[in-house]
Amino acid sequence: MNLFKFLSTVLFLSFIVTVRAQDKKFKIHTIAFYNLENLFDTINDPLKFDEYSPIMELKSNRDEAYRQKISNMARVIAEIGKDVTKNTPAILGICEIENKNVLEDLVNDPHLLDKDYGIIHYDSPDARGIDVALLYQKNIFTPISTSIHELKIYDDESQERITTRDQLLVSGKLEDDLIHILVNHWPSRRGGEARSRPKRVAAAKLNKRIIDSLQTDDPYAKVIIMGDFNDDPINSSFKDVLKTTRKRKKVGFKGLYNPFENFHKDGLGTTAYRDNWSLFDQIIISKPLLEKDYSSFRYYKAGIFNKNYLIHSKGKYKGYPFRSWSDGSFSNGYSDHFPVYMYVIKEVQ
Repeated sequence: MNLFKFLSTVLFLSFIVTVRAQDKKFKIHTIAFYNLENLFDTINDPLKFDEYSPIMELKSNRDEAYRQKISNMARVIAEIGKDVTKNTPAILGICEIENKNVLEDLVNDPHLLDKDYGIIHYDSPDARGIDVALLYQKNIFTPISTSIHELKIYDDESQERITTRDQLLVSGKLEDDLIHILVNHWPSRRGGEARSRPKRVAAAKLNKRIIDSLQTDDPYAKVIIMGDFNDDPINSSFKDVLKTTRKRKKVGFKGLYNPFENFHKDGLGTTAYRDNWSLFDQIIISKPLLEKDYSSFRYYKAGIFNKNYLIHSKGKYKGYPFRSWSDGSFSNGYSDHFPVYMYVIKEVQ
């Protein structure tokens, strides 16, 4: 075969492969997490410390601020992943919400109303009165079972229990695929990172027990762990307890892949404090979501949703997330955290 015929054959074969690849069609959904930064209502609940919430500290226009806060949060949620999927998130984990009422107001906002979101929420024993929850589009995801798991941690000196957020486990069908979603909001770094570290290690150990239980029942369980962890991807809670890895090829059987560790390595974050960025908001997945057989939903890619309108454009907080509350007033911002998301895809036959 002469050179011309050889090159022509190579080009022809390359064209066939390209066309076949282009002929494949995929379904795609967004799965996301968002810390809504103190989404409290304007009603004083005597069973919660909500009088210390930012909205209760406002001297006037509480109702107006609340309505705008709801609208702002709904706008962001409506846009996460939309440029790729042409849809709002199929599944959204959230934290820093006061109760189910604020979630009902949120999903009934005009930005989200036509998506018919379902709500999974339990009251947590958290001292600040904030909870985690899961929203899902009813025509895409069908819950099968839900449960909460208490994190029992204690003060080193008094040995009194420190009340914090429960961990929410939801198992259900993403179309026809069984997946398990674990929604988290781990203890904060109040008192310093080192002093508070054991609390988050305890939270990671609780996660590990839940994941181990799921994988005991089904070693090939598709598990998605999401939340505001108040730890970066390289901290001991992830690396020593959950044993996450940032390299897909190194994820072992029953192992966990954390795509956000690569973002952290590149210096990106979801929240900032005193000119330091942290990547506390993450989504982590089990190995079966990484397989290359796209006959069921698999991981495609992840990202941080940090559009320009979510960022302070001037002043001392320039470049920071444009938060809702500042100096005792409503700033008409969004949250002090950026949302995070991932796409899952499935080949359409």
